[in-house]
Amino acid sequence: QVQLVESGGGLVQAGGSLRLSCAASGAIRSIVVMGWYRQAPGNQRELVAVITISTGRTTWADSVKGRFTISRDSAKNTVFLQMNSLKPEDTAVYYCNAAGPYGDSWGRGTQVTVSS
Repeated sequence: QVQLVESGGGLVQAGGSLRLSCAASGAIRSIVVMGWYRQAPGNQRELVAVITISTGRTTWADSVKGRFTISRDSAKNTVFLQMNSLKPEDTAVYYCNAAGPYGDSWGRGTQVTVSS
């Protein structure tokens, strides 16, 4: 089993930046893909960005391309999401996800609120 702990959410004005972190523990060698999803009130959970741990290959939502950057620190079993030029529509609970042959693990989520 994989445990995930997110940090770095908060309140920011439009145009500002935040950096989210997700630290993995447990069966970390079983993780194939790790990244971020988000869910705004009344909406379904959607992919933001994920990274393949072994290759560094990334997959992005069109809505965040060019504004968000995902990276990994393999030594610390941590994935980061640098969010720049934030917009009010980026407001959501952001969830860390780790996927592998065992299935999916989710963090508890961290709130990101962007004021206009």
